[in-house]
Amino acid sequence: MTRLIAALFALVFAGAVAAEDRYVGYYYPEVTSEETFDRVIRATQGAGKAVRVDFVNVLTTAQLEAPESPRFVFFAKGSDADTLILTALDDDVFSTIYRARALMAQLTVSVRKGGFFRQEDLQYVATFYDLLQLMQFNELLITDGETWTHRVTFSR
Repeated sequence: MTRLIAALFALVFAGAVAAEDRYVGYYYPEVTSEETFDRVIRATQGAGKAVRVDFVNVLTTAQLEAPESPRFVFFAKGSDADTLILTALDDDVFSTIYRARALMAQLTVSVRKGGFFRQEDLQYVATFYDLLQLMQFNELLITDGETWTHRVTFSR
């Protein structure tokens, strides 16, 4: 009887998780690793869906205007566009989580050069994750698009 109850609980829990993450199997494979980014460098107000969608549009436009083809893409999902998904477009760019983290470091350099971090005097301390947290993304999903997905959850 105990095994039956445990099995039913596992099925219900698995169903709840699958319902919560409806993009698994469509935009990315199952989440294989996770972390929580809980540093808050500054409280923000007003960073809503429009700001997040515009951010993704700016990133995408910059990639499409570059002379080389993009090796990864960004897109926002969720009713409030509060999930940012970063997917590799070839087998080499995110062949490991370490290469994906290297890209996050490179994106940090790009955002530190931007006017917002300079205006807020954050150019020496803020990271790409800080920017996403300030923009009130709930999570970032990084995937090679084939075998693994890494979830970063942002605390507020």
